[in-house]
Amino acid sequence: MDPHETIKLSKLLSYILRHGAAKHKLVMRPDGYIPLSDILALAKFKSYTREQIEHVVQKNDKQRFAMAEIDNVWMIRANQGHTVKGVDQEELLERITDTLPVVVHGTSLDSWQQIRQQGLSRMERHHIHCATGLPGESGVISGMRSTSQVYIYIDMSKAMEDGIAFFRSANNVILTEGQDGILLTKYFSKVVDRQGKSLFIDIQ
Repeated sequence: MDPHETIKLSKLLSYILRHGAAKHKLVMRPDGYIPLSDILALAKFKSYTREQIEHVVQKNDKQRFAMAEIDNVWMIRANQGHTVKGVDQEELLERITDTLPVVVHGTSLDSWQQIRQQGLSRMERHHIHCATGLPGESGVISGMRSTSQVYIYIDMSKAMEDGIAFFRSANNVILTEGQDGILLTKYFSKVVDRQGKSLFIDIQ
């Protein structure tokens, strides 16, 4: 597969496995898995093979997907980012019990203007997505876009003391629902732009 086709298939898988399963009448297990044969039976995938899907799962730089053989049936899932109902987060994710040295959310300058007023929102997703460092740092493969212009560092200890739960996905994305879908600005430890300039002073 050439890079263009690989990206196209990756985006299609992300849509189906994160958002579109119910619309296409696919049955998703509580752990997020769907039979691979059901995916391949969709009209959208008629030009793709199992081998091509396996290639995308194995080579995806952010490890967005996982495949497993369960009861002699090959299954596929997205590791995080779901908006569909019925996914059991306790089965899909690992709950974090100890604070991590770095938890950071990446966003754009435009989005920051709203975030600084109301906090981070999970929006249509189940969780707010964070990383354990900045793009390109060791062990950071997913959790924020490489194009992020603003880095919001989370005071995980303070948030957990207030009963806010954090989870880890299979590809090391840190996830939280916040409180009622919002992580308030009081749980931000610092906010900087790509040049390291502090933006947090604006909301002190």
